[in-house]
Amino acid sequence: MALNFIDLFAGAGGLSEGFIRAGYTPMAHIEMNNYACDTLKTRAAFHWLKTNNQLQKYKKYLYEKQEKEDGSKLWEQVPKSVIDAVIREAIGEDTINGIFEKVDKLIGKKKVDIVVGGPPCQAYSVAGRARMGKAVQDDPRNELYKYYVKFLERYQPNMFVFENVLGIRTAKNGEPLADLKRLVRELGYEMDLKIQIASEHGVLQNRQRVIIVGWKTHNAKGKPTKYHYPELSKEETPYKVLPDLFIDLPIRKHGEGQLCAPVEYTKPLSKMEYLEKSQIRNADFDFTTQHIARPNNENDREIYRMAVEMWFNDCKRIDYSKIPAHLQHHKNKETFLNRFNVVNHDGYCHTVVAHIAMDGHYYIYPTKNPTIENVRSITIREAARLQSFPDDFYFEGSRSAAFKQIGNAVPVVLAHKIAVELKEQL
Repeated sequence: MALNFIDLFAGAGGLSEGFIRAGYTPMAHIEMNNYACDTLKTRAAFHWLKTNNQLQKYKKYLYEKQEKEDGSKLWEQVPKSVIDAVIREAIGEDTINGIFEKVDKLIGKKKVDIVVGGPPCQAYSVAGRARMGKAVQDDPRNELYKYYVKFLERYQPNMFVFENVLGIRTAKNGEPLADLKRLVRELGYEMDLKIQIASEHGVLQNRQRVIIVGWKTHNAKGKPTKYHYPELSKEETPYKVLPDLFIDLPIRKHGEGQLCAPVEYTKPLSKMEYLEKSQIRNADFDFTTQHIARPNNENDREIYRMAVEMWFNDCKRIDYSKIPAHLQHHKNKETFLNRFNVVNHDGYCHTVVAHIAMDGHYYIYPTKNPTIENVRSITIREAARLQSFPDDFYFEGSRSAAFKQIGNAVPVVLAHKIAVELKEQL
């Protein structure tokens, strides 16, 4: 039985990718960001072409793609309905009825089994609260959960998945979370909330997020359902970032690589156990893309070199206030002293966030034998792998747009695990 879902605040589609991999069918993606919508369209085209044994068209698109082109050349090769399922709208009071009309047309008489999505979380995040100060109290993003509930009310799915940052538990003294629980109960749903750590579920990243799962307490005939929060058993993983996640990508120096050019692997898939197991690499593709490193000035590269040396030699993070004075160009020497951070080569990476789009200092590549010439921050493809996106996933837009999409996403491998557990219930 095919299970259908709607993805709200879809971003680049990390949650969707996990659910599609588990056999669900997306009915609609709703997202406000232009580049993220382009990425969703390109991925929807990929899935249609793959299902219809036309993957060669997707590969040709990747080989011929030029910078600053959107995905139109690919999108026009698939049915219009595939692309139209991506709705570019900001969900709010003025738009929601129009969005409902579009979604109604897309789903026709089909049943929506599950709604997934995570409203933008700046207003709930600790960093967002610190940056915005008192303005965070009036930020309209605080209220987006109410529109999520309106989708539950209209489409009556059996279950829903709501992903967010840890701060949702304490934002505005817990009022939004308590209100969400009250609103879904009024609609006949129960929900549970747990913190899921990505590294405990096959992702090489110590990302912690709140995953809320809700379910209808009674079916259409009034009988109690047996739905419940999924049992996500913790995994012990022997894999590490440098030898298992990064090592088969060609060496890059800062500023090297191209946004669109195909990149051949340096090791066969048979030698990359984790990449095969996690489906980051697959046998259909002998290349990837977007292995591009941002340029770094000499001052920053000198700090990178010191940070990498300290990490490899002492397993310690560099303290910005203690680096040589001539390298300190930030006025702030009291907070964010860990702003230069090396990715842990010998375990899991720290959390990948959207701010990676602004600078790479917090994600320095763990270069062995670092010099001022060979140190750099991680590439788009390396960041995508940390979020367990498959290598055939293409992020539309500029380098910064791609980094932002990746940082905002739900890790695909975690999403897949949730999807599989819920599928057994549904």
